Amino acid sequence: MDNPVVLITGASRGIGRAIALKFASEGFACILAARNREKLEETASLIRNQYGSPTLIVPTNLRRDADIDNLASTALAQWGKVDVLVNNAGVLYLKPFLELSIEEFDEMMQVNMRAIFLLTQKILPSMIERKQGTIINIASLAGKNGFKNGTGYGASKWALRGWAASLMMEVREHNIRVVTIFPGSVDTDMAGQLPTAPRRESMIQPEDIARAAYLAYALPERTMLSEIDVRPTNPQKP
Repeated sequence: MDNPVVLITGASRGIGRAIALKFASEGFACILAARNREKLEETASLIRNQYGSPTLIVPTNLRRDADIDNLASTALAQWGKVDVLVNNAGVLYLKPFLELSIEEFDEMMQVNMRAIFLLTQKILPSMIERKQGTIINIASLAGKNGFKNGTGYGASKWALRGWAASLMMEVREHNIRVVTIFPGSVDTDMAGQLPTAPRRESMIQPEDIARAAYLAYALPERTMLSEIDVRPTNPQKP
């Protein structure tokens, strides 16, 4: 495979789909993972029709260790490398603490943190062997700021930030970059659950996050943006 390869979780819609399209437009082969095969096919069709880039669909439930194993092994077997790993998939439940079930808390921790830990652990050795690679994590400003009804979601994103910051210090000696993006409210299905989202016409768009992710990759190899906060310029703009 002469093309660089990107693996994106949560690639069936929203931010994940936008990131896939952006990297495809820059000549990447794309490995697309999510639970919904039909939506993944839509993403793959958009990529092929617009850019003609190679795509690989791997339906994946990130709550299942076996699915994560299959995603990593299939990706590396298909093209022998992953140049960029984008840990994008996420789950959000916003509820008062006393109403948040342990099942909902566990699901957020499983998808928003544990699955990232496992998938990265399986992809990273091949990056270390090649002495290159970029790991991009899509977190949230909830990983830096507490907010009402965000005890579970915030906990998962704070955990992601701490893990990523520590991993960055471990792998930079192998010329591997770890980048974590912290978006504010993005105009996706998930944003409808946020009680304080800005006006929709002022909201960050998925394509904005995709551009930030590609910028983090495209910088000279000597340079790394370890954390990127993304906010609307004027959230109250009419």
